[in-house]
Amino acid sequence: MPDAISVFGLGKLGLPFAVSWATRGFRVIGVDVRPDMLQAVASGKVPDAELPVGSMLARAKTKIKTTTDPGEAVEKSDVSFVIVPTPSNEKGGYSTRCVEEVLEPLGKSIQKKDSFHIVSIVSTVLPGASDTNFRPLLERVSGKTCGRDFGLCYNPEFIALGEVVSGLLNPDFVLIGESDARSGTILSKMYGKFCKNEPPIVRMSLWNAELAKISVNVYVTMKISFANTLAALCERMPGGDVDIVSGAVGLDSRIGTKYLKGGLGYGGPCFPRDNRAFLHIAEKLGNHAKLSRATDEINTDHSLLLAGRILKSLHDVENPQISILGLTYKPNTFVVEESAALNIAKSLVDNGAVVKCYDPTGMEHAKRSLSERIHFAPGVSDCLEGSDFCVVATPWQEFRSLPPSIFLEKMRHPTVLDCWRILDRSRFHAEPKLRYLAVGINDSTPW
Repeated sequence: MPDAISVFGLGKLGLPFAVSWATRGFRVIGVDVRPDMLQAVASGKVPDAELPVGSMLARAKTKIKTTTDPGEAVEKSDVSFVIVPTPSNEKGGYSTRCVEEVLEPLGKSIQKKDSFHIVSIVSTVLPGASDTNFRPLLERVSGKTCGRDFGLCYNPEFIALGEVVSGLLNPDFVLIGESDARSGTILSKMYGKFCKNEPPIVRMSLWNAELAKISVNVYVTMKISFANTLAALCERMPGGDVDIVSGAVGLDSRIGTKYLKGGLGYGGPCFPRDNRAFLHIAEKLGNHAKLSRATDEINTDHSLLLAGRILKSLHDVENPQISILGLTYKPNTFVVEESAALNIAKSLVDNGAVVKCYDPTGMEHAKRSLSERIHFAPGVSDCLEGSDFCVVATPWQEFRSLPPSIFLEKMRHPTVLDCWRILDRSRFHAEPKLRYLAVGINDSTPW
């Protein structure tokens, strides 16, 4: 079984991927066009790297080499994993330009190699990309035949930012799209050694694997939008409580409790764009995918409606100021891309509100998106100072233990909207001078 891999692209997923394989005993060659990144990896200190990537890198330092030379990487490895950006394009699909820019020199390197080499695409792509774009490109550049002289696989990862290493080493399943049985078998055996939890390894055609990858995220987005619809209904029912309802619904083995929480809409670098990409490929294949379109619309409307309700509740307050605690799309990451909290902040500012925000890790990234339109506070206390409405938007651990007293002491008109119901509800309701609201809960306090 091969024990040497090369990883093309050392970004948010590529670096944890490379480090994880190294800690499992494989020799790894990391390839990146950024000299500063290669230098950081070589030094063992990579800025913004997720925990525990830094400590793992230190432990596996002797197993990882870095280079800017694709030829060296291919020559010294048996499998090349390609993990580069595939940004969304204006039509809703994915641009594969970065993948193709890697495959060009990679194919030329395969041309010079006598042994069988596998190219495994990890980046998210649309169905058909591997078979109609990547295979012909590699065959043309290498002058060799796919399936006979080299292999091509589509092997995406199902991970969540903030939990990348855990997701890589303990996946629910491993998905392998294969150009040929030989390549699939080799990759399967490697994953058998790599994964800690002995997950199911599912092998299929390249087309089917590409569709399966985005379908997982599309189904999850549908589940999130349904949970948020449940939350909206619960707010309008006497004694409605989305946690009670969704908790019961999730006990059905056909449904499950994951992503059935009800709170804010989905965001981040994967869910929104995968849902739109699914719509794009569906229409390309003659299907309108109305369910996915509705899911996307519900998600967009959810943030706008929430912002509108906040503003309406402050209609009699002169020059209202709104505080938002949490800007990242989820806790334990600095990513604010398509974050519901960020969308709410933008909507409030667009409608003339004064907004002040604080997030434990996402401030610098949020500033790039919001520019000078929003005030950024150095901590919770400063964020709440003088405000009339506070939105607890991201369920960071730091916010879970906040007492009612900090809101009473700092806010001008203490009103708290707990989007994920992380605060101690009984303590907040016990304060007559504090108005506590929660998404998905009807506590006989209309707003």
